[in-house]
Amino acid sequence: MSARGPHSTLWALLVAFAAASPAGSATALNAASDPLDALMHELAAHPSGHVTFTEVQHLAVLDRPLESSGELLYQAPDRLEKRIEKPRPETLVLAHGVLIATRGKHTRTMELAAWPQVAPLLESLRATLTGDRPTLERIFSVELEGDAARWTLRLTPRDPEAARVLTRVIITGENASLRTVEVLQTDGDRSLLTIGAEVAP
Repeated sequence: MSARGPHSTLWALLVAFAAASPAGSATALNAASDPLDALMHELAAHPSGHVTFTEVQHLAVLDRPLESSGELLYQAPDRLEKRIEKPRPETLVLAHGVLIATRGKHTRTMELAAWPQVAPLLESLRATLTGDRPTLERIFSVELEGDAARWTLRLTPRDPEAARVLTRVIITGENASLRTVEVLQTDGDRSLLTIGAEVAP
């Protein structure tokens, strides 16, 4: 796994799992005096989820974008799994601060402590899933646009370590379900992850 790879892949992996849950109530978002508080509460309301995804990554070192698809799974409090089915099978599992990547017979393990740029991203995910708005706003400048039916959340890193690799994350959603996660990096690389349907148990 290259130094370039973990940043875009991990961020998409981390943020996307906040969406791996059934759609929430639009009424709760509309009725709230603070829409951001209500949105975070709705996104954090489900302890687990399983959805499909497609992802397109644009990397400066490649002539063509990388496209992939598969499934995303989340189990509280901190187990995240990304099962890539196309273009080739690969599994990424993040649990207890360790990322395990498996492709065919090859498995690679990475301690996230070795990537301090990634730590703020992990903390922001935990803050989102637990409804900890102060922590999220300590790491990111948070802007929420739109209404409950269709909204956009823009996250700009305040943390110097995160800002070294990450320019902005743009998340769109409908009601309390995420639909897309766009990651913009400082080196010009970008990725767009689109959340699909729930996978039946």
